[in-house]
Amino acid sequence: MLVRLAWRNIWRNPRRTLVILLAVIIGVWSMIFLGAILRGMEAEMLRNAMSNLTGSLQIHHRAYRDDPVVENSMADRDKLDRVLGISLGQGAHWTRRVRVMAVASNARHSGGVTLVGIEPEKEARISFIGSAMTAGRYLESGDKNQILVGRAFLATFNTKIGHKLILMSQDIHKEMASKAFRIVGVFSAESEAVEKQFVFVPLSQAAGMLKMGESISEISILLPDLDMTGTQETHMALKLTAAIADDTYCVETWQQLLPMMKAYLEMSGFFLYVWYGVVFVAMGFGIVNTTLMAIFERMREFGLMKALGMRPLQVVKGVVAEAFFLLVLGISVGNILGFLSVAAIARNGIDLSVLAAGAQMWGIPRKLYPEIWVQDLVVAGLVVLVLGVLVSVYPAVKAARFTPTQAMMKN
Repeated sequence: MLVRLAWRNIWRNPRRTLVILLAVIIGVWSMIFLGAILRGMEAEMLRNAMSNLTGSLQIHHRAYRDDPVVENSMADRDKLDRVLGISLGQGAHWTRRVRVMAVASNARHSGGVTLVGIEPEKEARISFIGSAMTAGRYLESGDKNQILVGRAFLATFNTKIGHKLILMSQDIHKEMASKAFRIVGVFSAESEAVEKQFVFVPLSQAAGMLKMGESISEISILLPDLDMTGTQETHMALKLTAAIADDTYCVETWQQLLPMMKAYLEMSGFFLYVWYGVVFVAMGFGIVNTTLMAIFERMREFGLMKALGMRPLQVVKGVVAEAFFLLVLGISVGNILGFLSVAAIARNGIDLSVLAAGAQMWGIPRKLYPEIWVQDLVVAGLVVLVLGVLVSVYPAVKAARFTPTQAMMKN
């Protein structure tokens, strides 16, 4: 009976009901839409960061991160290959690299760069470089003296494809090593700093120049699924550490390799829940105010119901049931509008190219593709429903306190 009465009562004044519904719908829609944009931005930023030679995990010599020189390289690559072949699941990719600081120079300019020796075919499946070529060609495994540079590097050094570039660095014997390379390709990246910093040569050429033999600087691993929480990467790191069973090597996840990114993701998640709270506060005042108005207008009705024997608790249940129905309707329509809004822009994304300079400074991708998380849907729905029902208790208790005498005295 209370359910039927509550459903009928909310439609006795359609205008008031629609005002409350509109507030709930807009609040829920804003939660879902803003949450989807924020989560999409987080995912794109993390993908970009991981594709900039980070991957999901990396394996290094224990001292390499503190002192990235060729002496702190990994010699037993065969053992690492066996462990990775056994431990990594289907869909995971990995590649070896040589990475050292170097000096690049030509007739017009010189400057510091990061020399990266790569396995071209494997690297293309892990990092941005495989799909970032804008001119020339990508590296091949048989190349001997070829090098890839970024667009910004090309402009800074005032050079072009086909010209030579001299690289110098310290080899394994702590002697100065140098080698001439010919530019065969130019790549672009989300960040101009990446284009200036990295130059790529075949792994064998970098190792030969530095007299490293079969040693490598790092192994980068890309797992098939993106995990924003880093849980699967942590489990895999523990698994690989146990399988390698050698304190000489260190397995680290992207959360350890990118501490600033981890901090940003935590901060943005906190900001999203703060936004949920702000939306609910605004919505809650509207619910309480409108419900109180409706209760004072129905004072005679509540007095009559109590005179006929209805208990105060039943009055409270009836008013709360009305609020519950309104909230469920608002949440449902808000979810539908949220899904439709996200679907409308998800295909082409949100183009931020006009803000390229500012977006690049903060590491924001030039295109945003919103993503809806089930976790955010559940949290948003529960916040509105549970807290909405709780704030409706105050007007309901107010209605339950009316006595028949007070109700009859109302003009």
